[in-house]
Amino acid sequence: MTRRIIIVTAVHAPSAPFLAEAYKSLRSQELPDGWEWHWVIQEDGESDAVAPYVPDDARVTFRQGRPGGPGVARTIALAHADGPYVKVLDADDQLTPGVLARDLAVLEADPAIGWATSRVLDFLPDGSTAGFPGDPDEGPIERGAVLDFWTANDWRAQVHPASLFVRRDLLLALGGWMALPASEDTGLLLALNSVSRGWFSAEVGLLYRKWEGQVTGQASHVDPAERDARMAVVGARARALADFGWRHP
Repeated sequence: MTRRIIIVTAVHAPSAPFLAEAYKSLRSQELPDGWEWHWVIQEDGESDAVAPYVPDDARVTFRQGRPGGPGVARTIALAHADGPYVKVLDADDQLTPGVLARDLAVLEADPAIGWATSRVLDFLPDGSTAGFPGDPDEGPIERGAVLDFWTANDWRAQVHPASLFVRRDLLLALGGWMALPASEDTGLLLALNSVSRGWFSAEVGLLYRKWEGQVTGQASHVDPAERDARMAVVGARARALADFGWRHP
């Protein structure tokens, strides 16, 4: 397989103007000799509003499809994932310098590590940043640790799924992102942690933009009935995977 990291981005019209900054952060990445990145941008829908913001770069693939939410967009983008690793980059977020090389080094060095995450900072509208409380120490994350923390802390994971770097084959084996209207990335993270050890890098790897148009800022995202249902399915899937006993590698 090509020595390529696939950057997967789901985008819809409101977030499309941020693609330029995401692209700038991607172009700043330096990889070891022989490695390259391929950015797959998948629009969640078929409009004329996103294409004008897609960079004119041979390393960028842009596709559209019927709307189904960010999890569906990311999963169908895997049809164009022609490398051994997948990195998530939401359209409104930015990578920090060096994060791709750090993620790659961890998984290349240890075949028993299936995925990696890194420290994330909120990127606020005034340009300032703010950290998250409770970041773990740098190093391996044992199987089940994320689920245990999530269960004990009101369904909040101690590592951020928007910073995920994962082995493509493992991602595909778990079916990609969950078929949920939200929390699809948390569901994937918990599933990965049920079957594989992970890694957390204490160095900041992602700027997570906070803005009024983001999906997670809408009232529907915190509707109690839907949230309870989403979290019930996310937790049940992770526990079922753990109970089945399948492990990576």
